[in-house]
Amino acid sequence: MPRYTLQVNGAARHIDADADTPLLYVLRDALALRGPKFGCGLGQCGACTVHLDGQAVRSCLLPVQAIGTQAITTLEGLGSAAQPGRVQQAFIDEQALQCGYCANGMIMVSAALLADTPRPSREQVQQALAGNLCRCGTYQRICQAVLRAAES
Repeated sequence: MPRYTLQVNGAARHIDADADTPLLYVLRDALALRGPKFGCGLGQCGACTVHLDGQAVRSCLLPVQAIGTQAITTLEGLGSAAQPGRVQQAFIDEQALQCGYCANGMIMVSAALLADTPRPSREQVQQALAGNLCRCGTYQRICQAVLRAAES
């Protein structure tokens, strides 16, 4: 089994995995990072979203062999329960989530959007989040949270 060195949340992590193992499984199973979730396994729901060199990507579709030296950031890399990042704090302040299953994907896509577009319009936020599914339907509060994070 090949050995990979991944840059995850600012630290080098060594893992053994088959080359075609989805990054999501490596993050959750080998590295015990619970931010990214398994939703659909088809890259359609967004629950597994992580950042690769700052770009939001679906980790369920990405084989570990394709990562190379790209920096991986998971939800845990944006902040913690004790010190949430600005997007995480905005989601808390706006009570943007109900069940929380979509939280990882919504927050990761929102953080990538704000890194590229610091002051997005409501339409830009809606467009960025269009590929993420929320089972509870809290899209309006999620959108408001992203706009709040942009103001902070």
